[in-house]
Amino acid sequence: MKIGFRTIKTAIGIALSIAIAKWLGLEFYTSAGIITILCIKTTKKQSYQTAWELFFGSLVGLGISAIVFEWIGYHTWTLTILLLLLIPMSVYLKISDGIVTSTVVILHLFILKKVNIDVIVNEILLLVLGVGMGILLNIYMPSLEKELRAYQRKIESNFKTILREFAAYLYEPERYWDGKEILETAQWLMEAKELAILDMENQDGPTARYFYHYFEMRERQFEILERIAPIVSALDRSCEQGEMIARFLENLADAVHPGNTAHLYLEELEKLREDLRNSLLPQTREEFETRAALFHFINEMRRYLIIKRNLLRDWEELINKKEKSVFAQLRWIRK
Repeated sequence: MKIGFRTIKTAIGIALSIAIAKWLGLEFYTSAGIITILCIKTTKKQSYQTAWELFFGSLVGLGISAIVFEWIGYHTWTLTILLLLLIPMSVYLKISDGIVTSTVVILHLFILKKVNIDVIVNEILLLVLGVGMGILLNIYMPSLEKELRAYQRKIESNFKTILREFAAYLYEPERYWDGKEILETAQWLMEAKELAILDMENQDGPTARYFYHYFEMRERQFEILERIAPIVSALDRSCEQGEMIARFLENLADAVHPGNTAHLYLEELEKLREDLRNSLLPQTREEFETRAALFHFINEMRRYLIIKRNLLRDWEELINKKEKSVFAQLRWIRK
């Protein structure tokens, strides 16, 4: 067991909101702690959305309950009518997270058996205090860059292993490989993208967005690696291009990193394509199938490289535009 940052924030937030509500002399002051714990979410975006739903939903519940209680009376069955009205309305208004806190407000009025300005102000202050404390504590969210870089290293290491195993098969078809890196990479890519989304919702900076697009790029490349596995296994070791393909895969494995060197390997692939076009036509069915597999392999690897080239090129252009924009603003300020 370990105590996380969110747990610490929640414990502190509950204590602070209850203490302040009690110091202000508010009735049902412990409700401020309940509202705070509901507002503290995994990300800033989720917290802001929940805070809005809690606050607006509670105001709706306060208004409806004040009217219904004063009109029908403070009966137990009146609670049933209120909830039958409140829950569908909250769902329709897309403030479902506010159902819990609005129910708490309704129960406060039911216990007090009255609605006046003091009661309304008390409930609103509880809402403001609980929601405000939750938002305040979620202003700072730790960056997940360290964890994202760890995923990046692990995934790139597996990419290298997969490419080298493909090359090794072309040299030695009897070689055994359990393929565990393929299963690991699929799992890590899913986890890394989810983590990157959390970081984007917390930080909303270029680094967080970069990692999301980076893992999305690797996911698309991984799909290609899965597709070329049967192609590589179909290549005959005796074909003269087999060794060239193996060397290409080994070189490509050495170049698996965050940098942009895709253009170099695109040129090498184009040379391989030209060599195939200029070679003698296949004479047998086996030679024809091998030639088709080679062209298929080249086309898939070309897609593999273009995916990375386009992502990094677009990212570099975006960064350059932002830098130029900042530079232009600085020049304008100096003027």
